[in-house]
Parts: sequence; structure tokens; C-alpha cells
Amino acid sequence: MDLTISIWIFLILPYCLLDSEARKYEATLQVPNGGRWGVWAKAALCPMGYANGFQLKVQPPQTIWADDTGLNSIRLRCTDGTIIESMSGRWGHWTEFQKCPKGNLVSFSLNMEEHKGLLDDIAVNNIQFSCEDGTVLTGQTHNWGSYGPWSKRCPVGFICGIQTKIEEESQGDNASLNDIKFFCCA
Repeated sequence: MDLTISIWIFLILPYCLLDSEARKYEATLQVPNGGRWGVWAKAALCPMGYANGFQLKVQPPQTIWADDTGLNSIRLRCTDGTIIESMSGRWGHWTEFQKCPKGNLVSFSLNMEEHKGLLDDIAVNNIQFSCEDGTVLTGQTHNWGSYGPWSKRCPVGFICGIQTKIEEESQGDNASLNDIKFFCCA
């Protein structure tokens, strides 16, 4: 009797664990101009396929005495139709999705605003992605800062995941999205 139960567990357990295994990525893409505030959230990966589009959560410009946060989050659209997101700042509204005309996302560049001391800090304002076919997609948001260098191109495969660094809401100056990592899958 004990042998029968052991055989059933041996046969069924791998199927139960199949969905709980995390997808593995091959490389991480980063840029040197990310912001210094916040904590890294949990990464999110496309369950299958790759990212071929993105959507931004943007806070509209505030009055001179209000706190601007600029870009608050990024969602990726996966080739299997799944939408993934790491962590989102609470301010703003979602833009329309932008999609590579052909192929998938392979690299990125961040538009950052420099630290302003006692003035309103914003951190990430916009993002550009390069598609597999060379097309550049630029976010539909503010360009208050300047673009830094492009990340390396995925050495294998394409972008398949995201991890964001978000500054938690505080009583003072909030910068929200401060940095981003993207992951490449084969």
C-alpha cells in the first residue's frame, strides 16, 4: 500500500509543481542614469514569449506649488497577450499601448531629471525602446530631463520581464519611478 501512494505522489507531483516554477531569464538590461530613491519591487516576467509593446502611467504636469512625479509605472505587453507590471506608483493615468511594428523589444533608454536639491525631484520622465527591426518607440509623456545612454541589446532572445525601483509615498517630495531593469529570455 505504501508503495502505491509513493508511486502516485511521484507521478502527480511534477505536474503540480510545473506552474509554480518561475521562468528563467538569460540577461539583465540596465542603464547608468537610474535614480537613487526607492526600493526594488518584485520582478515580473512574461509567462511565455516576449515583450513586444509597452504602456506608461504618467502624472500630468502639476501647478508650480504641487509635487510632480512624472512617470509612475510601465507595463509590458507580452506576445502571448499577457500584460505584466512590476510595481506602480499611485499617481497618473495610463497612456495607450505602443507596439513594435515587427518583432519584440530589445533595448531601452531612460529620460531622467537630475536631482534638484530643495526643489521638486521627479526622476524618470520618459523611456525609449528599440525594437528587433530597429524601430525606436518613445513614450508619450514629459521630456523634462534628458535621455541617457542606451542599454545593451539583449545578447540572446528579447525583453521578457521588468523590475521597477519605486519611491514610496512620503510627506514631502515624491519621485515615484526611479529606475528600471529589463530581463532577456531566450
